[in-house]
Amino acid sequence: MRFHLDLTHHAWARSADPAAAMARTVETARVADEAGIAGIWVSEDPDGWDAFATLGALARETRRVRLGTGVTNPFLRHPNLLAASVATLDRLSGGRAFLGLGRGQPEWYRRALGIAADDPLAALEETVGLLRAWWATGRASSPGGGVFGVRGWERSVGPVQAAPPIYLAAVGPRALALAGRVADGVLFNDLSSAAFLATAIRAVRAGATAAGRDAAGLRFFVRAGVTVTDDPVPILERKKAYLALVNTLPGMARGMQTPGFDVDAIVAEVRRVMRTDETLAAGGGFPALRRAGDLAAARALIPTALVAELAIVGPLPEVRARLAALARIGVTDVFVAAPKRGQDGQAFGGMLAGLVDG
Repeated sequence: MRFHLDLTHHAWARSADPAAAMARTVETARVADEAGIAGIWVSEDPDGWDAFATLGALARETRRVRLGTGVTNPFLRHPNLLAASVATLDRLSGGRAFLGLGRGQPEWYRRALGIAADDPLAALEETVGLLRAWWATGRASSPGGGVFGVRGWERSVGPVQAAPPIYLAAVGPRALALAGRVADGVLFNDLSSAAFLATAIRAVRAGATAAGRDAAGLRFFVRAGVTVTDDPVPILERKKAYLALVNTLPGMARGMQTPGFDVDAIVAEVRRVMRTDETLAAGGGFPALRRAGDLAAARALIPTALVAELAIVGPLPEVRARLAALARIGVTDVFVAAPKRGQDGQAFGGMLAGLVDG
């Protein structure tokens, strides 16, 4: 099993010292690179930072770790811009780029940003085809006019790699089927249940096989934020806030389905106190969701036992057992919590090694 790191703009948004926040991001990447982390995924929400600018900076400060988005989408970045961004990052990093791609939240693009987002999955499939064509031949066209209407556009700058990997964030059956047809792997959200993951991985592999692809080569990533601790309660409470903001977005609840819990009923109540539907209807993003919602009430509605079942947080033997169970159902890669402030690469690397020993 390989380990990855998730970097977001949240510390930048909260910090009163932009230079210090930037330095912390770079130092985190350096420590992770020294420790032997496999990949750093930089988020790209439409209210936050520019992922590729951040990745470009990290490319010059790291040596071996793979670098990519976690995730962006073809509404925020036109496929031609994605092709340019990935190729530039691949050259800056000496061939270490990958692309994490998702459908985005269509309400944000349609209702607040004035961007048509009528068929997100069709846009994703077309984007992957365009990127692969540009990287292979330097020229690409949208099939039958497609979503983007690209007509024989030629690109002059390509990546170092023949075909940088493309991983799709997926949770619904159509997105999972699409990933099986066209992607190199799938990114699953934090707080995804083992039952959901097992079913989803089987579906993706079946889709790949039906499309004549090698299912054995696919990778399956779980954005778990694995944390070794003898005091999991504070971390579980923080994950309740994540659940209230992210896992309540449309369609996300299916990834948390867990025997013994009525997840749909829990999420419906959390959506009510967070005013998720009203905020999305107005085109509001995460800042608006935080302002409109009652996070304290949402936390009270979320059973700690459910979060403990879904999160990989706890003493080392328990975490090892959870990771081994994920490996048995086909998970190949998991995300770990970021190194602590002041922790060096050797210490962080020892923690990673400890996760798979024993």
